[in-house]
Amino acid sequence: MLKVPSNLPAELEDLIHQAIGCCIAVHRVLGAGLLEGIYTRAVCLELDAARIAFDAEKVYPVKYREQLLCHQRLDLVVENQLVLEIKSVEHFAPLHRAQILNYMKVAGLRAGLLINFNVPVLQDGIKRFVL
Repeated sequence: MLKVPSNLPAELEDLIHQAIGCCIAVHRVLGAGLLEGIYTRAVCLELDAARIAFDAEKVYPVKYREQLLCHQRLDLVVENQLVLEIKSVEHFAPLHRAQILNYMKVAGLRAGLLINFNVPVLQDGIKRFVL
């Protein structure tokens, strides 16, 4: 898989590459058409097998004017550096892009992957975001 040139540290680029590889492994076995939760659990198993640390449904506070509004759960946070937002939709909507960008801001993380498992070839369902 080709790596995208960026100003991210090489270690984070490598982590992004590994996370994508884990997602591709899941998609090769399960294919398209299942629920998001199934893919999320399978990606957790792949990350675990690759000995990549992650938190599933990690909770972050959402504040406004220094006041706590609520807590937001993120699908997966990999190595406390990368947000993985798992989808199983017909196609990405502008809301999905806004969602991951806001999740990255709330978590204070620079990198995120929006991954749609409901595609014939997973590479077509991967969108990369950098703040």
